Amino acid sequence: MRLAVAALFLGLTMVITRDEEEGDLCLYEALSDTDAVLCKGLEVFYPELGNVGCMFVPDCNNYRQKITHWAEPIVKFPGALEGATYILVMVDPDAPSRSSPKAQFWRHWLVTDIKGIDIKKGKVQGQELSRSWKMDKFLNRFHLSEPEASTQFMTQNYQDSPNYQTPGAGSSEPKDKPK
Repeated sequence: MRLAVAALFLGLTMVITRDEEEGDLCLYEALSDTDAVLCKGLEVFYPELGNVGCMFVPDCNNYRQKITHWAEPIVKFPGALEGATYILVMVDPDAPSRSSPKAQFWRHWLVTDIKGIDIKKGKVQGQELSRSWKMDKFLNRFHLSEPEASTQFMTQNYQDSPNYQTPGAGSSEPKDKPK
């Protein structure tokens, strides 16, 4: 069984849009080389953002808050073998923050038995699983090795953003600055 892992670090090609509310530019940046080590052929699309693979989700248009409420993204693996079966694992490897990853590899989505022909087209149809999560134990139990494809995108928790203001409060300083 091949393993397709979408490790999502709760990040698009360089695209600029305008923040309609404030008239500011909205800049989409690629991940640094250090953070892009998992970028390996997997595409993850959200309705308002497009492909977030290997990108840093910007702090404009309320994207960082919105992404926490959106349904699952469209996930494509163009290099999938049509006769193979895949597993999709979507995790936050440093939850709740990079400086304090107490809930490391927080599982957002786990789907098994995805046909290669389906994930190649962006159709994630398979067995959705829900259970406690220790990613390394899961990989060992099922004798899974390196991912066939993977990607990640990053966003600082929108509540830790310098522009986020707690309702009824003045300003809010970020608790964890991105590294």
